[in-house]
Amino acid sequence: MRPPERAAVRPWLADLIAGLAVAGLLLPEAVAYASIAGLPPRHGVVALLAGLLFYGLVGRSRFAIVSATSSSAAVLAAATATMAPGDGSLKLAVASGLVLFTGLGFLGAGLARMGSITAFIAKPVLRGFTFGLALVVILHQLPHILGVHPGHGNPLQLAASLLAGFAAWNPLGIGLGLGALALLRLLRPCRHVPAALVVIVLGIVVQLFCGLDRFGVALVGSIDLEFRPPELPRLDQSEWLRLGELAFALLFVLYAESYGSMRSFALRYGDGLSANRELIALGAANLASGLFGGMPVGAGYSATAANEAAGARSRLAAWCAALVVLLAVLSLMPWMALTPMPVLAAIVIHAVGHSLDPAALRRYFGWRRDRLVVLSAIAAVLLLGVLAGLLVAVGVSVLMTLRGFSLPRVSMLGRLGEGHDFVDLRAHPEAVAVPGLLILRPEAPLFFANAEQTLALVRRCLRAPENAARVLILSLEESPDLDGSSLEALLELAQQVEARGMTLLFARLHERARAVLGRAAGERLPADALTNWSVDDAVSRGLALLAAERREPG
Repeated sequence: MRPPERAAVRPWLADLIAGLAVAGLLLPEAVAYASIAGLPPRHGVVALLAGLLFYGLVGRSRFAIVSATSSSAAVLAAATATMAPGDGSLKLAVASGLVLFTGLGFLGAGLARMGSITAFIAKPVLRGFTFGLALVVILHQLPHILGVHPGHGNPLQLAASLLAGFAAWNPLGIGLGLGALALLRLLRPCRHVPAALVVIVLGIVVQLFCGLDRFGVALVGSIDLEFRPPELPRLDQSEWLRLGELAFALLFVLYAESYGSMRSFALRYGDGLSANRELIALGAANLASGLFGGMPVGAGYSATAANEAAGARSRLAAWCAALVVLLAVLSLMPWMALTPMPVLAAIVIHAVGHSLDPAALRRYFGWRRDRLVVLSAIAAVLLLGVLAGLLVAVGVSVLMTLRGFSLPRVSMLGRLGEGHDFVDLRAHPEAVAVPGLLILRPEAPLFFANAEQTLALVRRCLRAPENAARVLILSLEESPDLDGSSLEALLELAQQVEARGMTLLFARLHERARAVLGRAAGERLPADALTNWSVDDAVSRGLALLAAERREPG
């Protein structure tokens, strides 16, 4: 259902108001996400400007706010920590190279019309990964609030280090962090109030009057926003190859998050959306961000929702936000340097806190398979890290899907009532088997991993003592195409059926499957065995064959 029309406001004025409102959220979050990635604030601001400007030129979503996101920042942090541990200059080069590779990946996928690439990440995987990622991000922000600096390690080691350093916790930092979180939560219903900006302003005021840094509270520090011409990072060939591998994981995360938020608002308002065009738009934004030394960018749900709630009518709102952000960084950055780190950490924790809502996972716990996938994704992120966790979670989902396809399942069909419907006899006891006919249906697409086992079940049904059928009907409605292994198994089955003096008919053959089976079978299968468009057609043909046998003399 379309949402009610908003009050009559000039579109450009509504976009200007929305841009002003959302800019107050975006600038503090850009600095905060840079801290997640372990990069100077400049990288978050550059990413914000590049995302707002370049997505607006190409993209179609009128509400999308393309900037750095918490998930992409965490993936970037994991990648730079893996490739450049302890080397600051190499870390910056790796970050820029990864963003550039991600942009190229988006452009290539868009030009190749691969808008469905997020199908490789199942929803339970994405939910579990996001939940685990939120826990990781929060754990990495706690040292800024507690005022301790534990050694690096996986999230569980970090949590243990934080607990072990209990005696060194800074009560003032804890108070600031908790107060900022409370205020952010209190202001959450006020969608037109830039809560993050309000909290940062209050934190700066407290620092000016109380000198928090004298009591061990860290500050953001000076922010270098010097304009630098676009350049390629200096990396050797092996480092570029490694970045190409890591870019696939980052691309999946960014696009799954971005297209999900874009699509939800497009459906709400009945807007058109092209997945391939969005890929190209995100590619352009990431390329621009990488060339100017920014972070990876995507359409985060929280910023996009804030833009819609502020009354945006078109992509002009994002451009207005970019202009406001540019003016702010030119005039307010010296003040941002006075922001207490516990306040910035609180903003990050609040931004990712919505991902910890158990309600988003509850539906998956009702289904055994999805429950295992969600838990595997969360555990993999916590135990193995962000990048390895994502790959393991996707691998578990794909393996479980393949396992489901590879398990042989065959249903025996019977006629339902006096109509033309044929259903599984085990699920519908009221259905009746057709005398003289054995109607079987594989319940998964036939392919190399399950063809032999599935057709072995068919042969077992043929050898059953109670089987007196003269015609075997095999419904292949679940198999849109057939590979070489499946064709060989089907032809062997046809020979065995013929050796038993039975007739084999196929039903519900898709065009591609019928074409390849007809070419492979040659004269071994007559044309009328392959042209039964429905099970009812095949049953009629089978009954006609039985009647013809009974009419033959002898």
